[in-house]
Amino acid sequence: MPDRPDALELLEAVRGFLETEVAKGATDPRLRFRALVAANALSIAGRELVLDETSPSAEARILRELLREAPSGAPPAEEALALSWELCRRIRAGTSPSETAGAVRRIVEGKLAAASPRYLQKKR
Repeated sequence: MPDRPDALELLEAVRGFLETEVAKGATDPRLRFRALVAANALSIAGRELVLDETSPSAEARILRELLREAPSGAPPAEEALALSWELCRRIRAGTSPSETAGAVRRIVEGKLAAASPRYLQKKR
């Protein structure tokens, strides 16, 4: 049986609190702005939980497939960074795989989808 509330529900509850109670009730413009920025950050985190293509592990997987590399065993964020550097090296050397543009597009679209709900609406 799943635990409730789950991570996404917790993020949404705090985001809603910041938007509806803190930001709307704030008389200090700086506090209102900071509450809205925090609420937006929680929205991004929630979308990252839902969208698989935004995670470091998804990015590392896409780059591993592109570069035909075996998993390194490093944490996903470190592996994705190392593979990104390797792809950059190959691009500079003129030896990047022909599928590079498509793979990079998938990575960027995943990041855009997490960062902006408007991007998701345009894709549908």
